[in-house]
Amino acid sequence: MSERARLALEDPLSTTHEPVLLSAALTFLAPRDGGRYIDATFGGGGHSRAILEASAPSGQVLAIDADPAAVARARALAERYPGRLLPCHGNFRDLARLAQSYGFVPVDGILFDLGLSSDQLADPARGFSFQLAGPLDMRFDPTSGQPAAVIVNTWSAEELAELFWQYGEEPRAWAIAQTIVAERARQPIETTTQLAALVARVAGSRRERIHPATRVFQALRIVVNQELEALAAGLEQAVELLRPGGRLVVIAFHSLEDRLVKQFFRREAAACLCPPGTPVCICGHRPRLRLLTPRPVRPSAEEIARNPRSRSARLRAAERIAHDGR
Repeated sequence: MSERARLALEDPLSTTHEPVLLSAALTFLAPRDGGRYIDATFGGGGHSRAILEASAPSGQVLAIDADPAAVARARALAERYPGRLLPCHGNFRDLARLAQSYGFVPVDGILFDLGLSSDQLADPARGFSFQLAGPLDMRFDPTSGQPAAVIVNTWSAEELAELFWQYGEEPRAWAIAQTIVAERARQPIETTTQLAALVARVAGSRRERIHPATRVFQALRIVVNQELEALAAGLEQAVELLRPGGRLVVIAFHSLEDRLVKQFFRREAAACLCPPGTPVCICGHRPRLRLLTPRPVRPSAEEIARNPRSRSARLRAAERIAHDGR
């Protein structure tokens, strides 16, 4: 058992994760007494705690997370908010089913805080960090799916190169993929440090602020957890769950997920989706969202100094409108 896992058992509320853009998230969610909110990525619980405090004394939060460790943390925290914090183990790709199973429909606000938590990154046994030796896993839910090692050791060079380029935007994708295939012919690539050292050997000559393995690890994590597919499904369901006037807030940490959120919000706020030049609207689309953030909200210099992991965060928010446009 890792030291991180042992500490979690001793103190289920133990967390190193600091909620990002907390003040902005609360401003746009606008929690109120009696409101019902979904934290689709509970993580360290910082956002959920703040929502519960802001919606006291009777507001409720459905706390969803794919990571059993985060759910255990939510269960421990729920004891401090009897009947108000509802822990739920699941993936937000199933948001509607999970909400309905708790009778949590409709809701007043939904928060997605995407990406990786500091707790997951700091635990070597989870395999997310290229700086800590551990198994090449990267699953948010270690009880299901295939670990990253399966991809690294079985996919072809062409498939790996496409993965690194599409999901990591890695310019040396082909060279890295070829090196991986050659290396695994000698011995399996089973640990984070093995893979990180291999990537650094190929791409480490560039002068950048980030570690040369950052993009490769990001790409693997996204594919292992099917993050973009889950996000697309979760956003669509979130709009359906919101009551008119309900708020949807999303915090993204890399360009792929932020682009997906931006395009989804713009599409759902548009009055017409017909191709440009169509003389008369024939799509029948009706807007479901009103944009609250024409441009993404970014962390302040003070927050970045306090929590460097927040530097790439982008927050977007929208409000559900009724079918009559109000």
